[in-house]
Amino acid sequence: MDVFAGFHGRVLAAVQQLKHDGVVPVEASIEAVNLEPPKDASHGDLATNAAMVLAKAAGLPPRALAERLAPLIAADLLIDRVEIAGPGFINLTLAHAFWPSVLRMVLEQGADYGRSAMGKAAAVNVEYVSTNPTGPIHVGHCRGAVFGDALANLLAFAGFDVTREYYVNDAGAQVDVLARSAYLRYREAQGEDIGEIPEGLYPGDYLKPVGQTLVERHGRALLAMPERDWLPIVRAEAVTAMLAMIEADLAELGIRHDVFFSERSLTAGPRDEVAETIGELKAKGLIYIGRLPPPKGKVDDDWEDREQLLFRSTAFGDDVDRPLVKSDGSYTYFAADMAYHRDKFRRGFNTMIDVWGADHSGHVKRMQAAVAALTEGAGALDIKLCQLVRLFRGGEPVKMSKRAGTFVTLREVVDEVGPGSVRFMMLYRKNDAPLDFDFVKVTEQSRDNPVFYVQYAHARASSVLRNVGDVFPDLDLAEGALADADLARLNDQAETALIRRMAQYPSIVQAAAVAHEPHRIAFYLYDLAGDFHGLWNRGKDSPQLRFINESDRELTRARVALVAATKRVLASGLGMLGVHAMFELH
Repeated sequence: MDVFAGFHGRVLAAVQQLKHDGVVPVEASIEAVNLEPPKDASHGDLATNAAMVLAKAAGLPPRALAERLAPLIAADLLIDRVEIAGPGFINLTLAHAFWPSVLRMVLEQGADYGRSAMGKAAAVNVEYVSTNPTGPIHVGHCRGAVFGDALANLLAFAGFDVTREYYVNDAGAQVDVLARSAYLRYREAQGEDIGEIPEGLYPGDYLKPVGQTLVERHGRALLAMPERDWLPIVRAEAVTAMLAMIEADLAELGIRHDVFFSERSLTAGPRDEVAETIGELKAKGLIYIGRLPPPKGKVDDDWEDREQLLFRSTAFGDDVDRPLVKSDGSYTYFAADMAYHRDKFRRGFNTMIDVWGADHSGHVKRMQAAVAALTEGAGALDIKLCQLVRLFRGGEPVKMSKRAGTFVTLREVVDEVGPGSVRFMMLYRKNDAPLDFDFVKVTEQSRDNPVFYVQYAHARASSVLRNVGDVFPDLDLAEGALADADLARLNDQAETALIRRMAQYPSIVQAAAVAHEPHRIAFYLYDLAGDFHGLWNRGKDSPQLRFINESDRELTRARVALVAATKRVLASGLGMLGVHAMFELH
């Protein structure tokens, strides 16, 4: 529950009074009226745009309407001060009597504090990672994996019914290259000197175990077969082995998927779902035979200078119509992607979120056009692009992996700095901004290392809850019991600032879920940790502000309640990001 929701109702009640008085037309919409914490805390606890939204309907300048609205809002006993700012924003400073109720709510709701029912159990499909099953996950895929997983956690916390999906690209030419590469390792495992890996095949050592497994299962039988016979056998076993490796790598980061959907299944099963999709669009008049002009700039992989089967994606906002069948008769990647998203929609997912690498940005419009056409507007596709990750060690670029052959693997990064550091740092920047990951900086124990700074706050809170038992051994530290403390005694400005920050958590969660932006949770946690560390440091300088006061049991109880609530919110946010909380100080 949003702890500020009641004040939004109070603002609307004041607007209703102006409607009753004839200042604002009765039919004026209040849908755009919002109430949220201002970016600058000096502007108060909450700010509303009500006067800005309703000024035109009222026929008054926004500031003049704000002057009529402000006294009505100020009449509330839980509002200490109301001020008009700028062209007509109304800033509210809440009474001190309000903040204990926030702290009590955090303690009483416990693990459910911040959890929302806004999603109304609506089905959401989050597809992430979906890298070709041709090798281990590399650090570039790692960012999308962490982002997708944290987004799925966030949406579930906000009340959506989330399915985590991996689209297995097992139908393209790349898996045939994988099969030939694995077959080479199979020959090597038979004792053959294969020399240098030929250009165009995958050179990484990760395929050596696949070659050995092929020997164990097939002996020398594959050597006697022509390629057309051994290729499907080796391809199937190599893809299975790669997926097992990918799942194991992702598990190191705590990432799992509910569904692994095979691209090959779209055409290899009893039905050709790609053909069905094309037929469905054709029946809607959205398929035609035509010729496309050459693309400007970078040549599109699907473009060919010939008459071909095209989808009218420009009718849905795309820049150009898109081809569906190649000159050799096979489907384009786009045609398969259309069929795949059609399948998602038919499985009940009106809301679909795809997490892609930034190198696929040119495919966004066409895919959204396809979903709009196939679902007749009933389906929504949000594509989140994750920018590149650049690896450094003490400011110097990190060289590629010997095991993978061409890149640094996810497992190598996790093994060195730990899953928590990887996950938090991958989320401590908006997904569409480039990210620099420095192995030295993410292991520093300082404020400059965000993950340590947040985890350290949780560890400090844990230490207070342990240490208070030495002074007051019979103090009940259960959250429900602490909620009954005299919380009104928390009247220092730093204590109020910490409670104010916790009060924002439910609205931060909801806003992040609506925007599909889990980085907002990471940013919030850093700010919350900063408030807590600041209060801790004030206690070092001023003994009367310390959490444990040996001469005042009830004040200690109230302050310990504040610490327990802070720990609860930190743990909740870290859990949403998939980062383990730290309990011990190091």
